[in-house]
Amino acid sequence: MLQYSSHHQPQVRVLSEEQVGELHLATLEILERTGVEVRDKRALELLKKAGARAEGDRVRIPGRLVMEAIGSAPERVVLASRTGERVMPLERNRVFFGTGSDTPNTIDPETRKRRRSVRADVGRIAKVCDALENIDFLMSLAVASDVPAGAPFVYEFADMISGTSKPIVFTAKDEADMVDIYEMAAVAAGGEEALRANPFVINYSEPITPLIHSPEGLAKLLFCADHHIPIAYVSGMSAGGSAPAALAGATALGSAECLSGLVIHQLAAPGAPFIYGANVSVVDMRTMSYVYGGPEFPLTNAALADMARHYRLPVWGLAGASDAKTVDAQAGLEAMLSILMAALSRGNLVHDVGYIDSGLTSSMEMVAVCDEMIGMVRMVVRGLPTDDERLATEVIDEVGPAGHFLVTDHTRRFFRSEHFLPGLLERNNYDKWSAAGGKSLEDRANERVLEILASHQPAPLPEGAQGVIESVLKRAAARSS
Repeated sequence: MLQYSSHHQPQVRVLSEEQVGELHLATLEILERTGVEVRDKRALELLKKAGARAEGDRVRIPGRLVMEAIGSAPERVVLASRTGERVMPLERNRVFFGTGSDTPNTIDPETRKRRRSVRADVGRIAKVCDALENIDFLMSLAVASDVPAGAPFVYEFADMISGTSKPIVFTAKDEADMVDIYEMAAVAAGGEEALRANPFVINYSEPITPLIHSPEGLAKLLFCADHHIPIAYVSGMSAGGSAPAALAGATALGSAECLSGLVIHQLAAPGAPFIYGANVSVVDMRTMSYVYGGPEFPLTNAALADMARHYRLPVWGLAGASDAKTVDAQAGLEAMLSILMAALSRGNLVHDVGYIDSGLTSSMEMVAVCDEMIGMVRMVVRGLPTDDERLATEVIDEVGPAGHFLVTDHTRRFFRSEHFLPGLLERNNYDKWSAAGGKSLEDRANERVLEILASHQPAPLPEGAQGVIESVLKRAAARSS
């Protein structure tokens, strides 16, 4: 994670203060003039009682309600590990990286071939992420296609909490899923009070672009408000398809959808934890594919991070994803651009590490490679401390002209913290690399994944928790049959 420091740390802004104001006013105009569809009776009543204008399901929300909701939502949301340590404060200038969710296909690390994702992949990916130093949180990254058709998200959550103690961002189909997942999360945390005090889970849900709050989405939003489960309620949109082709217009639309959700959320439970943002990319007009690896995602994510600082809300982000079909040079350049921009723009909760194939395929090797990239970027973004010890004038004077610093105490103290020491990148000379098999970066990442799967042991669940989880899974299976 990025730690606070008194020295300057590089940072990128996309929007000027004037542009932040313009985008904010456009957001309010959308909500006051066009409004949103709200397809839930309780949410409609909350809005009407607060002073919004409703015509059937169509609700126009005055700017006053938007600003009141922004003011009542917490400025920071702190995530804990499953074992109770407060490890992820989502607050100004703190950046955390994690995987994406629910890919229908996976690159099998044993065969290295693409196939349909199955339940076992979810637990294996969780174990890999648990072992990687720079992966801070987890989403399922694979769809459990071999479980009862109505309950994949419940099974995925059960396997994630067994496979990692890191914070989890989970998806759910409906309120019944939320009830099941909440019960498992509470028993894993040591009870409902422990979960509320130190939540290790965030729900990820979406409005439907453009400007629709579905019954399922609102049920999840209101469940999270009632139980004080943090929620990232963010749109997924394609500029030129479900949103305006101009990126500013698409970003304003995404902001409006998110903030209208925030209004409902805060009317239900003022002060409940909420993550602001939107997933704003483009549709490639030549292929009609949704683009994950282009520059549009990093650009709009950075703009939304600027807006989040203005609103004093934690912000959602995306990085480490690619449209490439394998872990190749394209995957590397697309992932590095997005990781660097996410870190420089200070997005708080940055997901989708490990996506390839435009979000249709997960790769544990891609996760491992991105883990290394994130380590490199974190060193750059922390800046260059210039305290007396690091300026090293004393040791320079001691060594003097024509000397060397290899065996000094200063080198022993600082080389590990001041130098990036890669785990996967190749730095041997050509002869040593060739003698070791001439392995590619993807080869070395595959070896690292297999090593983790063979040897890593995540922290165990509390005593008795597994029995509760099994009973929840039986209930979910029966419900979906």
